[in-house]
Amino acid sequence: MSHITLIRHGQANTEARDEESYDRLSPLGHQQAAWLGAHLDGSKAHHPRVFSGTLVRHVETATSMGVADGMTRDNRLNEIEYFNLAKLLEEQKGIPIPEEREGFVQHLPQVFAAWQNNEIENPPESWNQFETRVRDVLTEIHQDPGPALVVTSGGLISMVMAQAMGLDSLNMARIALAIMNTSVHRLYPIGDHLSPVLFNAVPHLEDPARHYAQTHL
Repeated sequence: MSHITLIRHGQANTEARDEESYDRLSPLGHQQAAWLGAHLDGSKAHHPRVFSGTLVRHVETATSMGVADGMTRDNRLNEIEYFNLAKLLEEQKGIPIPEEREGFVQHLPQVFAAWQNNEIENPPESWNQFETRVRDVLTEIHQDPGPALVVTSGGLISMVMAQAMGLDSLNMARIALAIMNTSVHRLYPIGDHLSPVLFNAVPHLEDPARHYAQTHL
């Protein structure tokens, strides 16, 4: 057993309002990932095991980081289908999808609460299914030896943190909204529990000349 480092993908298509259109990196997203890869190389970080989801933005991030060779792709590390959930919530409850970033601050907790309470009919997966797949895949990665690097998405990282810290859906949504593109998060085994020891770090973007690249969307 060893520690797990979670990486959120680089900036994706910020103009998208559906799953397919969102699922590719912007030019800035590729640059963020390349900077992170160079930072990890420079810090002599050692990750003999590398995993990612199967989404395009996950694989593109790992590729631009330079860690995709020999990487294991696992669809249990994929993001929630937020746009599809939001469309269902709009159709069934009349809650519109925001047009601007500020609107998502209120919208995301609404989606999470309705989803968790089974108030969205016929979702792509249930809240319980999402919880279970995240717990299962992290447990499997944790049980094998050697530090692991996991390239995934913000919603999944927020669920990992919620499970580790016993958070409700409102606080999980707050965490999800805070997570930056190509941010670094780390879990260490303390006893028989994976505990967060690093959250939302962007050391590769701390130079003032790169502050513009500290993006959330």
